[in-house]
Amino acid sequence: MIDEGKIIMVSGPLVKAKGMKNSKMFDVVRVGEERLVGEIIRLDGDIASIQVYEETEGLKVGDPVFGTGLPLMVELGPGLLSNIFDGIQRPLTKIEEKGDFIYRGVEIPPLDRNKKWDFRPTVKKGDTVVEGDIIGEVQETPLLLHKIMVPPGVKGEVVEIKEGSFTVDEEICKVKTEKGEIPIKMFQKWPVRLRRPFKERKPPYAPLVTGQRVIDTFFPILKGGTACIPGPFGSGKTVVLHQIAKWADSEVVIYIGCGERGNEMADVLIEFPKLKDPSSGRPLMERTVLIANTSNMPVAAREASIYTGVTIGEYFRDMGYSVALMADSTSRWAEALREISGRMEEMPGEEGYPAYLGTRVASFYERAGRVICLGKDGREGSLSLLGAVSPPGGDLTDPVVQMTLRVVKVFWSLDDRLAYQRHFPAINWLTSYSLYDKNVRDYLEKEIAPDFYDLKVEAISILEREAELLEIVRLVGMETLSLSDRLLLETARSIREDFLHQSAFDERDAYTTLKKQYRMLRAILTFHKLALSAIEKGKPLEEILKLPVREDIAKMRYIDEDKLEEFDKLEEKIRDSFK
Repeated sequence: MIDEGKIIMVSGPLVKAKGMKNSKMFDVVRVGEERLVGEIIRLDGDIASIQVYEETEGLKVGDPVFGTGLPLMVELGPGLLSNIFDGIQRPLTKIEEKGDFIYRGVEIPPLDRNKKWDFRPTVKKGDTVVEGDIIGEVQETPLLLHKIMVPPGVKGEVVEIKEGSFTVDEEICKVKTEKGEIPIKMFQKWPVRLRRPFKERKPPYAPLVTGQRVIDTFFPILKGGTACIPGPFGSGKTVVLHQIAKWADSEVVIYIGCGERGNEMADVLIEFPKLKDPSSGRPLMERTVLIANTSNMPVAAREASIYTGVTIGEYFRDMGYSVALMADSTSRWAEALREISGRMEEMPGEEGYPAYLGTRVASFYERAGRVICLGKDGREGSLSLLGAVSPPGGDLTDPVVQMTLRVVKVFWSLDDRLAYQRHFPAINWLTSYSLYDKNVRDYLEKEIAPDFYDLKVEAISILEREAELLEIVRLVGMETLSLSDRLLLETARSIREDFLHQSAFDERDAYTTLKKQYRMLRAILTFHKLALSAIEKGKPLEEILKLPVREDIAKMRYIDEDKLEEFDKLEEKIRDSFK
């Protein structure tokens, strides 16, 4: 029996309704005559507390509340890629056809019910299938083959399988199970708060190559890993996430604009359709799903947007793909939790956030991972989660930052001073870290070069020593430093300006492969070792710093990826300069 209750209180996005005794936690309800979308977040007898994902202005005591008996779910199937959804998976492009604004109570299926997709079966009548098995394929975009899977909980014998063009709502297969024949369509529904099942979790081992040198070389994230990127206003969180979304070594990108300013999301919506996938030259949107939930949209929907995005990410992971999800920013999501918690008069935790903030943050990031997917073929997929955090004033003691750092493995600390100096990416190399450092060592030494990891350790130690020497210089002046220390300062400057600094507007510098990153770092450190040896033999530092080859080192970022042999000539020129 499905409830129909009455509103007894309206407080912003929070509505209380009486007469909901048959409802369950996290059931979706329709509120008011306009049937606004809401979700039950507390039950006390027959009184339900509902967070409404739409503007509640005009609701009044006595308005009806209609139960659905179902949790908040997303539709998963062909049509997700290249699409733009709001926080509760309403297709914004379809809504735009009805007007420039999202009108309240709008009900449009997330996946187009009229578009036909060419379905090619990969099983035949009489085959036995289990949950997660791939029964067919749809070429959703030129960049991605969409794999139609047996829904979780279904196993049996295929008694009918079709081939041809079908809508997502048409039956394409029938499976005979112990409970009878079950029809399978091209799309599934899945509750957003429930993690999608998999067979086995594996430790991540391969780096998620982003093309950003400070990330890939110094503070790498692995496929199936987690990272957070906190920083103050204007330090470049969104810009860095945009760059990673463009260049990340993943087959699918999910970008969630969770409560950020509308102009930032508008920039994504305008820019992404124009971008080309670096490996294929096709539009980047052909492997991207955008979830736009801006700061002027209802606060409560920010929470749903995070779960909507990660559930879509898990779905593509289950096909055996590598998925990268960017959430910008989880601070806005936490603020939504704080507002709802306050209106429900719950006991507040630190700085007014709910006491369960840490649990919610952990439950989001734990959905990342490298897994063996359901199905007989043992395919492997990964979901990487990268979350921006926007602490007030860049305060890293903010509860959202601290709760996030407890569960993620990579910390990219953005520095507003670097951003104001036009140093991009503005990731501070002294305060950032990656707990995947040791995991990625074997991969780098095997796939790139045996001494890659050692060079990286040496470069970081030079930058750390630079910070110490600059303190001495501020106190007693440059004259007190030895020649070797002065050389170290120059080498550190070269690492910062010639290696860590990148231009997002130059196609040769915006993205750098791991092999080129290694050669660039090796060239800088080769010069440093030879210069140190020359100083010990009595060569003046001034002469060393005036060597013409230093200009070649500064220009090495513009060497094309397919001409890495130019680095051999550069290193030969460096050695010749010291003969």
